[in-house]
Amino acid sequence: MAQRADSVTTRFGIAAAALVVAAVLLAFIGIATRVQPGAGLAPGDWAAIRFTVVQSVLSAVLSVLLAIPLARALARRQFMGRGVLVTLLGAPFILPVIVAVLGLVTVFGRSGWLNTGLAMVGLPGVSIYGLHGVVLAHVFFNLPLATRLLLQGWQTIPAERFRLAAQLRLTPESLFRTLEWPLLKQIVPGVAALVFVICLTSFAVALTLGGGPSATTVELAIYQAFKFDFDLGRAASLAVVQLVLAGGAALIALSVIPAISIGGGIDRPVQRWDAESGLQRSLDIGIIVLSALFLLLPLGAVVLRGLAGLGQVPVSVWHAAGTSVYVATISVVVLGLLALPMAGWIASRRTGGVEAIGLLGLSASPLMIGTGWFILINPLADPVQLALPVTALVNALMAMPFALRIMVPRLRDTVQDYGRLGESLGMRGWPLWRWLILPRLRAQIGFAAGLTGALSVGDLGVIALFADPDRATLPLQMYRLMGAYRMEAAAGAALILLVLALGVFWICDKGGRWHAEA
Repeated sequence: MAQRADSVTTRFGIAAAALVVAAVLLAFIGIATRVQPGAGLAPGDWAAIRFTVVQSVLSAVLSVLLAIPLARALARRQFMGRGVLVTLLGAPFILPVIVAVLGLVTVFGRSGWLNTGLAMVGLPGVSIYGLHGVVLAHVFFNLPLATRLLLQGWQTIPAERFRLAAQLRLTPESLFRTLEWPLLKQIVPGVAALVFVICLTSFAVALTLGGGPSATTVELAIYQAFKFDFDLGRAASLAVVQLVLAGGAALIALSVIPAISIGGGIDRPVQRWDAESGLQRSLDIGIIVLSALFLLLPLGAVVLRGLAGLGQVPVSVWHAAGTSVYVATISVVVLGLLALPMAGWIASRRTGGVEAIGLLGLSASPLMIGTGWFILINPLADPVQLALPVTALVNALMAMPFALRIMVPRLRDTVQDYGRLGESLGMRGWPLWRWLILPRLRAQIGFAAGLTGALSVGDLGVIALFADPDRATLPLQMYRLMGAYRMEAAAGAALILLVLALGVFWICDKGGRWHAEA
């Protein structure tokens, strides 16, 4: 297996990849049957396209520009709690979008903490709704991601380079031009492209903080055409636009994301002699404190407001919470059945080109897939009755790219290290997975399952298209409470959703690492 793929692994891997391609292709076929050639797009649709691109560009640029000084400060400073802060930078990724939006509204909203403070000193308030609100929320979600990616790059600079720079008495400006700027030129385009793609397919943020003719994304326009007008032809046309936009951007992102290579070292601990002056130290501390406040205050607001609102949570919220757990469980199972054989197939190949199949989830948005499947299912059965299974399947597809990126490197190392031994012992098929691969992949499987479960619990996408008033997941039920201006009950639901998402992630991740090798 070290040199060639195990036949069983190949067979199941190809079958899983074929199912993923078929799921996306069927959605596209469904959309294609409703597209009206020559019908063109309405002025409102073009406005949605412009807004989608503009907010994505602004979100990507601001996220990366703010992440550079934060990553640099974290790379230069060692302090108590640094590890916890870096770990918390990953929290927004699994945080349900609707929960984060409620936290942002509590801090930056019309009656939020910021506007209350501004009113006390006689300054005019700010509004969180519209373009700036959408961009603010996207920066909240993507600033930690960009910081983590940049910080990883910074940590690849060998310690010997900084030692040599100190011996040459390079000024901080010279050190930045010599060591850090070349690194940034390699990483920043790819990070910005990744954030741009993520923001292109954003739906829940635009649904809650955008809306209206001047602040509608393509995803939101699909939802409005589908849900309010039931104009499947327009929804299909917009879905094609979204596929071209997101798919093209994803291809560009893949082409500009470079392999980070800054030169070899001898793996000594990095010690920084630059930025030891009081001004530079103060600047780094100020950047870290302000960034931590920006990221942690909304989470603290959710907890405080949620505790106060728990008593006003209706029974329907608890029913919706059970539904969300049910959907997340199906998503995790489906992901495991598809991602594991695909990862095995990819890891046993010399080239990783087939991994692009798993990235279809990044280019085909949930609403695009949901629209296509609705069009196909509608003549045959009631789509509402299939709302939960369809939501779970789409959530699994959306998590596929991340799961493959988590599992493939470890699986490839296992194949290279133990493949010849397994082959010499005649281990193939299920025995190979049972005794050799799965025990060494437990931690990665648990992490991928936790990520999938948390994302599925907090998803507000396809379920918004399919669900009826009597069938809702917890994010949708929370959105309905916000729409009915029952903000205290919504805050209580947000706290429950936050605990559920973090709990699902912790159980899966901890379970995977329990007695695991790594």
